[in-house]
Amino acid sequence: MDIDKAVAAVTAAGIELTDRRRRDEGDGWILRFSNGASLILLDSGKVTVEGRGAADVAGILDLPAGS
Repeated sequence: MDIDKAVAAVTAAGIELTDRRRRDEGDGWILRFSNGASLILLDSGKVTVEGRGAADVAGILDLPAGS
């Protein structure tokens, strides 16, 4: 998943990006959004959504529930 496209899709849905940084492990990105969701995009291609607003972000990005 392209990080810029993911940010564009989520912010277009009205959820503000509050933080974007490389993971401490150096193997991917963590994007935090105003609804409490964290989107983890690993360099390997694995994508995980966590946090209070995870279902909303997963739906916007067409990811499986609980990913």
